[in-house]
Amino acid sequence: MTPLMTTFPRIPVLHVGDRLTRAEFERRYEAMPELKKAELLEGVVYMPSPVRYTQHGRPHALLSTWLGLYAAATRGVEHGIDATLRLDFDNEVQPDLMLRVVGPTGRSRIDDEHYVDGAPELVVEVAASSVSYDLHQKLNVYRRAGVQEYLVLRTEDAAVDWFVWCGGAYERMVGDAAGILQSRVFPGLWLDAAALLRSDDAAMHATLRTALATPAHAAFVLHLRD
Repeated sequence: MTPLMTTFPRIPVLHVGDRLTRAEFERRYEAMPELKKAELLEGVVYMPSPVRYTQHGRPHALLSTWLGLYAAATRGVEHGIDATLRLDFDNEVQPDLMLRVVGPTGRSRIDDEHYVDGAPELVVEVAASSVSYDLHQKLNVYRRAGVQEYLVLRTEDAAVDWFVWCGGAYERMVGDAAGILQSRVFPGLWLDAAALLRSDDAAMHATLRTALATPAHAAFVLHLRD
């Protein structure tokens, strides 16, 4: 007798523009280990193009080091790179960088599957220009989810946008007289935007070291320990 053969349906691959539930998105994504990045925004699949070193790789590294230095000096805060972020049932994103408060006072948590669940306090994206979905679909998703601050580096436009959540809307942060952007959520997190745009990591770090020596940062660290 010929043994009965059982066949299993092949898991469909992800395509840009697919409309899926988060569960189905995750099922298809996990079945494509060769795929480096895919995101679900308002139930629609997005897959970014391959990234260039000068337009994404280098700026991403500069911002990652900047956040890492801040996190190292601020116990109770940690930063993540390219980590999956579950915001709701229609939105699962993979931001370039994030900075989050850990523990009971934080707005996000690590779930049982080791994903970030909820809105971290700060999300950072490296985008090409103002027409990128980072400044449209993603911005609206982050705003509605309650991400407190959203920083976007626009490499083709040579510009930095730092949005601050205020009463359900995002307002653009304005730099001080020296053009330094200062986080409202993370005291002592200062960014020399001009230095970032010219890839001057030494100047970026000098500005950050100055900020980390302020009483505001010291008070924030004490607050996180309470």
